[in-house]
Amino acid sequence: MGNARPQAVGWETAYAKINLALHVRRQLPNGYHEIETIFAFLDRGDRLRVQPSDCLQLTIDGPFGAGLDQEDNLVTDAAKLLATHANIPAAAHIILEKNLPVSSGIGGGSADAAATLRLLNKFWDINLPLRELASLSASLGADVPACVISQTCLGTGIGQDLVSVDDLALRGMRVLLVNPRVAISTAQIFRDWDGVDGGSLGDGDILSMSSKGRNDLERPAIAQLPLIKDILDKLSQTDPVLHRMSGSGATCFALFDDTEAADIAQFKLLQAMPEAWALTGEIR
Repeated sequence: MGNARPQAVGWETAYAKINLALHVRRQLPNGYHEIETIFAFLDRGDRLRVQPSDCLQLTIDGPFGAGLDQEDNLVTDAAKLLATHANIPAAAHIILEKNLPVSSGIGGGSADAAATLRLLNKFWDINLPLRELASLSASLGADVPACVISQTCLGTGIGQDLVSVDDLALRGMRVLLVNPRVAISTAQIFRDWDGVDGGSLGDGDILSMSSKGRNDLERPAIAQLPLIKDILDKLSQTDPVLHRMSGSGATCFALFDDTEAADIAQFKLLQAMPEAWALTGEIR
């Protein structure tokens, strides 16, 4: 196990997560929901770095850092979890650059926790394999194991039973993310799900499965925040390969075959909705 000797490491990206499809099958007795989803990850997101320290510290900055708790945070939870597993002191000063909107359906705290584990795994010289790090992270939240791996994969169970998918047609596709700058509650959206099982993802390649799929949380999210429908309607007018809400919202995404199409779509959407936040990137 690790020897807690700080290693020189650079920035670690907390890659933005999107759900190309999200089928909610049933609610489990423990309150979680059984789902089938296709996770994909952008090449952009929040960023973290670490400095030596005698104790565990977290500093949060960046455009969406204001108001976040720097003590009760999934980042510090992840650090403590890894330190306990390695039987070493949780000593590190973590700096989180918060570039993505919070409570927005694109990973957020889960991606930050996952990136913390990858970062400290190197910094503390623990060197757990990525899959083992993902298994360790399961207690931190349903999306965290997928965010640790940060590659396209199928998720079942509560989203933690993962099968990696190396889809060359998907990798490198341009993605436009759009968020209305309004946070919504994941727990409330799941509570408002109508309980109807619309069926499984089916078979085929990832793009066809995604195109035939759906996001069962769109309807309750739109009921809570009608702006989501406005975004989806505007994205549909940009001729995307696929567009949908991600996770429990409120961020929506559109896939494009090339950079120019994504950039034009971003320009048009921000003209129509100047108050929105938008970001383009590509699928890892």
